[in-house]
Amino acid sequence: MNQILATRRYGAAQQARSLRDQEADVFRRVNYGLKSALYGDAIERARMIADNRRLWLAVDSVITHPENLLPEALRGTILSLSRSIQREMNQDDPDIAFLIEMNDHIIGGLSGDPG
Repeated sequence: MNQILATRRYGAAQQARSLRDQEADVFRRVNYGLKSALYGDAIERARMIADNRRLWLAVDSVITHPENLLPEALRGTILSLSRSIQREMNQDDPDIAFLIEMNDHIIGGLSGDPG
């Protein structure tokens, strides 16, 4: 019974958070994995880069969706960044520090702290 109540409270808390906060958390989670991959083995690196790739493919999809309401200039900037990040991830030895830095910029923008 306590577990059901805890699950309901967690769901209610998540609904109360803004979409921007939730999006920033997704980037934070992926970045945490990328940071740990800096010191991990090749399999961990590949897994974390794959997670980052899925994230940025999702960003690409949302940004190019015809019903996206962001200003056109902002969509263009984010799309350009997304494509640059995807090109980096396609390299034989992607620059993980660059990927982390770009994700940090997005986290800052979503959190209202563009740093």
